Amino acid sequence: MNSFTYCIPTKVIFGPGTETQAGKAVREAGGTSVLVVYGGGSAVKSGLLARVTASLDAEGLPWQAVGGVQPNPLVDLAQQAVDRVRGTGVDFLLAVGGGSVIDTAKAIAITLAHDGIPLWDFFCGKAKVTGALSVGAVLTIAAAGSETSDSAVMTNGSTHEKRGVNTPFNRPRFAIMNPELTYTLPPRQTACGITDIMMHTMDRYFTCDSDNALTDALAEALLRTTIHYGRVAMAQPEDYKARSELMWCGSLSHNDLTGLGQTKDFSVHQLGHEISGMFDLPHGESLSIMWPAWARYVCPADPARFARFAREVWGIAEEDDEKAAELGIQATENYFREIGMPLTLGDRVGVQGAEVLTELARGCSRSGSRRVGVFRPIDQEDMYRIYAMVNR
Repeated sequence: MNSFTYCIPTKVIFGPGTETQAGKAVREAGGTSVLVVYGGGSAVKSGLLARVTASLDAEGLPWQAVGGVQPNPLVDLAQQAVDRVRGTGVDFLLAVGGGSVIDTAKAIAITLAHDGIPLWDFFCGKAKVTGALSVGAVLTIAAAGSETSDSAVMTNGSTHEKRGVNTPFNRPRFAIMNPELTYTLPPRQTACGITDIMMHTMDRYFTCDSDNALTDALAEALLRTTIHYGRVAMAQPEDYKARSELMWCGSLSHNDLTGLGQTKDFSVHQLGHEISGMFDLPHGESLSIMWPAWARYVCPADPARFARFAREVWGIAEEDDEKAAELGIQATENYFREIGMPLTLGDRVGVQGAEVLTELARGCSRSGSRRVGVFRPIDQEDMYRIYAMVNR
């Protein structure tokens, strides 16, 4: 096991009706003036936004609000929010939504803590994050795990680039999680969330460091739990047990617990970011498209790892490692198909020409300047070949 430092400062407030504790949580975290960030109309129509802001009023906390955050959240909206509230005394960001909303709040919090630096500079690597305002989250979808993670991802609508920032300053002060808020999610969003939870775990599990007994067992248990209760939630959207298990799995999948002592790979996320940025695909769909192709491409580097995944997660009894590995990849594909997730570019955006694949590989490799991953590092040529595998 590699050396590591593990610190998760996020306070989790879990259970029915917990959104009414948002004001108290902000006050306890030291917030005195709040910018509430939310997504589309559902937060308003459902009454969730009103319940959250009423809790702020009850604590005597002044607040402003900015809405309209969309999947693959855009830098322009976040920058406009920064420009609007800078100098108004806002010292706390409260995200009411899923990963896109929480990531937007994190991006705003970072930028407000640095005078004169455009938001995108932090995401494209031109500026270093040295601080951020505090962020809290009221979660409405089990998916990205942003409510407890150190990660934020934003999309530049002008260049179609999707880039992330990982920093301890991104960890929210608290995460309010009421599984009942996920009952009304459309099936597509639920399925995308299930896929994202799985991939946050698998991008840590498939690594060159593969002999960590407890970390591996935690990852395998989380995957089995997500797979089982994902099926239940898809069939019975208002099953509290299923929704609560998925919500907790989402947080644990991306707070680094399932990768302690190992080196993260995250090749599939990097490959997926390029197709999300280019085609505005939901994040989860980009992952279900890219994982099976990536898996088959890199599996020869360590078939035994994929065989363990097949046996421990999918219950496959095949003794031959190479055969078991392929059966595990097939089982994952079949599950994605079962919950309605795409497996090829053709399933969502149509078959693309070679020039598009070249552009995807160029973007993912930063024009050939980097390789990604550690299980088997892949370069621009590898990326092109993997994109070609899903172009059908």
